[in-house]
Amino acid sequence: MSGQSITDRITAAQHSVTGSAISKTVCKATTHEIMGPKKKHLNYLIQCTNEMNVNIPQLADTLFERTTSTSWVVVFKSLTTTHHLMVYGNERFIQYLASRNTLFNLSNFLDKSGLQGYDMSTFIRRYSRYLNEKAVSYRQVAFDFTKVERGSDGVMRTMNTEKLLKTISVIQNQMDALLDFNVNANELTNGVINAAFMLLFKDAIRLFAAYNEGVINLLEKYFDMKKVQCKEGLDLYKKFLTRMTRISEFLKVAEQVGIDRGDIPDLSQAPSSLLDALEQHLASLEGKKVKDSTAASRASTLSSAVSSLANTGMSFSKVDEREKQAALEEEQARLKALKEQRLKELQKNPTTATTDSSPVSLDGTIDSAPVLDPFSTTNSTTGFTASPAPQQPQNLHFINADFDSVFGNNTNANNLDSTDVLGGILKPTVASSPHQSMTLNSQQPHPKLVSDDLDSSLANLVGNLGIGNGRAKNDLHWNQSDEKKLTGGTNWLPNTAPSTIWNPATMAPSAVAFPAATPTGMMAYAMPPRMGSMMITQPTMMYTQPVMRSPNPFGPSPGAQMQFM
Repeated sequence: MSGQSITDRITAAQHSVTGSAISKTVCKATTHEIMGPKKKHLNYLIQCTNEMNVNIPQLADTLFERTTSTSWVVVFKSLTTTHHLMVYGNERFIQYLASRNTLFNLSNFLDKSGLQGYDMSTFIRRYSRYLNEKAVSYRQVAFDFTKVERGSDGVMRTMNTEKLLKTISVIQNQMDALLDFNVNANELTNGVINAAFMLLFKDAIRLFAAYNEGVINLLEKYFDMKKVQCKEGLDLYKKFLTRMTRISEFLKVAEQVGIDRGDIPDLSQAPSSLLDALEQHLASLEGKKVKDSTAASRASTLSSAVSSLANTGMSFSKVDEREKQAALEEEQARLKALKEQRLKELQKNPTTATTDSSPVSLDGTIDSAPVLDPFSTTNSTTGFTASPAPQQPQNLHFINADFDSVFGNNTNANNLDSTDVLGGILKPTVASSPHQSMTLNSQQPHPKLVSDDLDSSLANLVGNLGIGNGRAKNDLHWNQSDEKKLTGGTNWLPNTAPSTIWNPATMAPSAVAFPAATPTGMMAYAMPPRMGSMMITQPTMMYTQPVMRSPNPFGPSPGAQMQFM
């Protein structure tokens, strides 16, 4: 952060607030620091071009916007970043640039802030022209010359004559724009222009390799061309010889600034006799008098020239292999460094090897934690307390219901008493595990209250639940007072009817354990959710007016309508 200006920091902060990671990275890659764009920022932007959800026009427009700065550093680094993405990014980035009518308009750029600004502005104008020409070339031929397949089956070696002549002309225009950068070794004085020169150097090698293969194809077809084609082909070959001299000078500058000699290809020129043979063949087509030359001598000259150019192509291929190998070694070194860093982190803090953030552990196994069951008796948050040893309930406000005494002491649901018709039908299913069951609190053993007679069974059931203790008692009162005495426990909900005061006999509370599938409402009233094929349905009362009711809750009330649902 020391070399960044206040403007850089403010701009980065603005992009952080807006949440635009791409704009923030572009800003960081094109700061006012006099150094090339950082590799981590370039790698991030390259990855962005490979993501289908990234807006490529927005990314390109952000770079174009940075070139409107008055600082030569920001503009130069913006051009370098764009060039890097054109070479190493996804092809759809350069496709978008080729589809635009205008790209960089920096032909009049000039930074007057200092002497260095004047010098660098010259190279900015040249560099922008090359990037524009690179995009235009892609628009004309629909591929990048620096990325085409080379060799005997390559793109440039298999073109037909008409298309070949047009394509070589396009390559020459792009090569001219690159060589017009025209920088000397003593002018590469800072990291910004050095980063641009390295990209230009790699483009020059690949571009000239494609150029060289196009010329080889041209020479192989030259003696079979028409007169107009031969004239155009001869002109292209003469320009090729001129550009070979210029590219040699460019490669010398690269060697002077410290580029490895093994990364610089050897250029082999065709013999001068080839040019004479080409000119004589064109003159013969035009009807001029030329020296007589046999087909054998002409073929020999052509073969020698093609062999020389092929050696140059092999030299370019070796450079490509060295670059690929260097890139592979660099990637392996980076992965090794990341692995060592990870091991050091694990040694300092072994707990980071756990799967807190991922269900898959480092050894490939899946870490599965126990699932919390809100209805399990082992969970103390559900209202029931589980313990391996029996414990006394602690003031649980549930309706006291002893199902063992009410429905018979049936310890095994699979072994039903043959004399008990209802048997275990009315008894809720209770888990037999000591860790999942609750100890039922019963004061005194009761006789079997469910018999074959339904009326007797209901009467005994009512008596056991404490409603009137089995005899008529005036425990039900109707009043219009505002005082309401609510009983029944924490889960009891009053009905929206005239206030009723129930005075059940005081009985010791007990906690009842239910299976995990028991509905919550039935747990509150300690009633089983389903009682086999027989269910006890209480009559639904509908009152037309508040009247005095009979002490018997199951008897009819005078003056009231009663419907049985």
